Amino acid sequence: MGLTKDLGYRIELVSMDPHFHNITIAFHRQDLDTGPAYLINSYSVKDGTDDRIAFVRGAMQTLGGMVTTSAGLLQFPCGEPHELACRRLFLDACKVDPDSTVNVRPLYVLDKKSGLDMVVSSLGDGFYNVSSKGESKKKASRISALTGGLMKLGELHAVEGREDQAAFPCGHAHDALVGVLLVRAPNVRAALREQELAATRGVLASPSQQR
Repeated sequence: MGLTKDLGYRIELVSMDPHFHNITIAFHRQDLDTGPAYLINSYSVKDGTDDRIAFVRGAMQTLGGMVTTSAGLLQFPCGEPHELACRRLFLDACKVDPDSTVNVRPLYVLDKKSGLDMVVSSLGDGFYNVSSKGESKKKASRISALTGGLMKLGELHAVEGREDQAAFPCGHAHDALVGVLLVRAPNVRAALREQELAATRGVLASPSQQR
């Protein structure tokens, strides 16, 4: 695999990929004339590295609704970076078993703290509503907490007067991406700690160290 000279700046790192020989995979952002774009890179020269990178790229497209440019970079169709959410998406894509089928995640999740199924609905123009199936004394507080989790993980904006709604500032729907964030939203602190650890875990290893 040829080495890319202009990688952009690194925003996330998987220091040891458990699905492919513990290689290091880095995630870089590039700010282009056409808008922000993302590059997945590894200096590993092991046979199959290109295929592994291609799998992660494809998983990010499916799980997050991203598209690829002619240069093989990833972008969101809206043209906005959504960088924090994209970092979460990259980490989750690297965890997917390459022997499994990658599917878009549903817009509902079991909230273990209340025992309720939490459901997220798209209202259009980037707005999302959080509701629940069933009743619980914790219903209102958990809906508010999950909505706040989505805002923290995806940098969504609060909706004035509503604790059950949030919106993407770009004004576009991102249903697939919300499905990824929703899995982590009930325990947002743990998700953010994981991202912080990944960001400080190390540096991208040189080719000689990844043979």
